[in-house]
Amino acid sequence: MTTELHQGPLETTPAIVPAKASWREKRRKRRRRRVWFEEVLGWILVPMIVIGSYWLVEGILGAVGTSFSAIFAGLSAIANH
Repeated sequence: MTTELHQGPLETTPAIVPAKASWREKRRKRRRRRVWFEEVLGWILVPMIVIGSYWLVEGILGAVGTSFSAIFAGLSAIANH
C-alpha cells in the first residue's frame, strides 16, 4: 500500500457560491417588488385623489356660487316639504 505525499502548498477550497436564481425565482422577486411598489403607491395616491376630488368639486361649486351646505339645505327643504 503506497500513499502519495503532496509536495507543495495546499490548495484553498473554493468559496461557496450561492446558486444562481432560476427564471422562476427571478420572476417571483420581480412580482413581489412590483406588488409592494403598487401597494405603497396606492397608499399615497388614493388619499391624494380623494382629497383632490373634494377640492375640485368644492372649487367648482364655489365658482358657480353655491356650496355643499347650501345644496344639502335645499335637498332637506325639498324632502321636508
